[in-house]
Amino acid sequence: MKKLVLAAALTAAASTAYAGNISEPVVEPPVIVEETQSSSSGIVLPLLLLVLVGAAVASS
Repeated sequence: MKKLVLAAALTAAASTAYAGNISEPVVEPPVIVEETQSSSSGIVLPLLLLVLVGAAVASS
């Protein structure tokens, strides 16, 4: 009976040692989202300032 209990204990210990696989886990790369800018956004402020200066010169 002792041999049966010992065999069962060793079998349980051995089966938990091989429970998982040894392959590497699959890790998905992070998704990087860049915000887009329109090319005309950099020219709006200088054009607005030019219009304001032109209006100030025309009114004087």
